[in-house]
Amino acid sequence: MSAPRPRRTVRGSLLLGGARVLGVLPEAPLVAAAESIGEIWYRIAPSKAAQARANLRRVCEGLAAQGRGPARARRAATDEVALEKLVRACFRHATRYYLEVARTGGYDLEGVVSRLGVETPDDIRAIAEARQPIIIVGMHYAAIEVPLVFVSHLLGHAVMAPMEFVADPALQDWFIESRKRVGVDVIPLKDARRPMMRALREGRSVGLVGDRDLTGTGLPMPLFGHDTPISPAPALFAIETGAPIYVGSARRLAGGRYGGKLWLVPTPEEGTRRERMVELTRRITEAFETILADAPEQWWGAFHPIWPDLVVDGQGRGQDRGLDLGAPPRPGEVT
Repeated sequence: MSAPRPRRTVRGSLLLGGARVLGVLPEAPLVAAAESIGEIWYRIAPSKAAQARANLRRVCEGLAAQGRGPARARRAATDEVALEKLVRACFRHATRYYLEVARTGGYDLEGVVSRLGVETPDDIRAIAEARQPIIIVGMHYAAIEVPLVFVSHLLGHAVMAPMEFVADPALQDWFIESRKRVGVDVIPLKDARRPMMRALREGRSVGLVGDRDLTGTGLPMPLFGHDTPISPAPALFAIETGAPIYVGSARRLAGGRYGGKLWLVPTPEEGTRRERMVELTRRITEAFETILADAPEQWWGAFHPIWPDLVVDGQGRGQDRGLDLGAPPRPGEVT
């Protein structure tokens, strides 16, 4: 006899009802409201602001040293006022992401794709012509699901992606159905490796988010000149199945549009299996720098510890906790 299914919670019912309402309301006033909420959030969450400030300062210092990225980011490397503008914008973009998640139920696949301006046409053409499954690696950045939706549209099959399931059954069903409508087949985060590997071998694409090491299994990789643990899972999938890795992003532009990029990260052909895995993970990390160079303020992953020497505690003070790759698993994306 199977275990009884969890009952719908009051909180889940309210969230579900709110999401349904947001899905049918006009977008422009909702975006304005979300940005206002983001400004309030910035003022009442000093520890989150401190973590974002530390992370974004490092990104901007790295971009300035490399001589790339928007002028506002390079200026923020040495100008505290410019840096604080990026931190405030980061809160606004994070709030807009939550709005986008809530409105997913009112989207359709064609509508999402119509908003996307492709900025890497040669890579997109190669994906379309090859008609083979791919591995899409992204970051906690801007509209995180749009690259998956676009690949689903391009290849004609749903992209499998792991997510942490919520306890409320009605809310969970809504997450599954709303994403399925736009071509994303979500699976439970726990034990996601086997179904994702099976999907690739059966000719389906998969998507992972790789800028936060949430299980303590990451490899130390230089990100803007400082080591941070990066998951080797995408590289392992590519080496074991032969599927190519594409790094993707969809940053927000004016007028509700997105600037989308998907570009190939070549898998090394020489070396031992581990050497190839390490090198491919390093190349993915370099691609993350390219994503952040476009609009670092849209990286809502910046609210979380990324570099071990830039962990901020609840009082906004920095702590050096060292690089611990043996930590027990924590909730989050598959690694």
